[in-house]
Amino acid sequence: MHPRQAPARVALVTGGSGGIGRAVVERLARDGIAVAVHYAGNKARADETVAAVTEAGGRAVAVGGDVADERAMSEAFDAVEREFGGIDVVVNTAGIMLLSPIATLDLDDLDRMHRTNIRGTFVVSQQAARRLRPGGALVNFSTSVTRLRFPSYGAYAASKAAVEGMTLVLARELRGRDITVNAVAPGPTATPLFLDGKDQAAIDGLAKAAPLERLGTPEDIAETVAFLAGPARWINGQVLFTNGGVA
Repeated sequence: MHPRQAPARVALVTGGSGGIGRAVVERLARDGIAVAVHYAGNKARADETVAAVTEAGGRAVAVGGDVADERAMSEAFDAVEREFGGIDVVVNTAGIMLLSPIATLDLDDLDRMHRTNIRGTFVVSQQAARRLRPGGALVNFSTSVTRLRFPSYGAYAASKAAVEGMTLVLARELRGRDITVNAVAPGPTATPLFLDGKDQAAIDGLAKAAPLERLGTPEDIAETVAFLAGPARWINGQVLFTNGGVA
C-alpha cells in the first residue's frame, strides 16, 4: 500500500493496546502524530485502540508481532513505513513483570522477562536505530524500582537496569543523526500490571509513598513520553524518573 498524504510525524508504540501503552497512543495522537498500535497477542484490543484514535480524528493502524522476534519486528516496521511513509518516534512500553524473592524465583520466569524486557527492547531499539528519521525519538521503558529496590522485584529490576544501560549507550552511538534516545522510569502507577495481586492496604501504602500522595496514572506517564517524543529535543541519553517524587 502506498501512503496516502503522509502525516507530519509517525510513531510506533509497542504494547500500545492497553495500560500505559494505550495512554501513550492516545496522547501522541492528540499531538497530531499518526500512531501504529503494536500488539503481541490481543488484536481485538489493538483494534479498539485504533478505533478510539480514529473516532477522535486521528490516524492509527494496528501492527502485531513478538517484540523479541527480529523478523516479526522488521515486518512491523515495514508495515508502518508502507502505511505512513516513515517513522519518527518509537515508544517501547511492551514488558512483563513477574515477582518473586530472588532466592525462590522460578528461572523460567527470569528467562521470560529477559526475552521480553531485555531482548525485546534490544530488537525494537535496533530497528529504531536503523529506521528513525532525523528529528526522531526513541523512548524505552525502565522502572523506578531500580532506585526503590522493593523486595521481590529483583529480577524485574535487573531486566530494566539492562534497558537503561542499552538506552544510554545507544544515545551516544547515534551521534550526528539528530535522534534522541531516552528512557522513562515510572513509579507506582495504577495499571492492571501493577495492581494485580496487591491488597488495598498495600495499594494505599504505595499511594502515600510519594510526596504527592497518590499513585501515578497512565496519563501521567504518557505526558512525559509526549514531551520526549516532541518538544524535548535537548534531552538525550537520560532516564526520567516519572514517579511523583517517590525516588
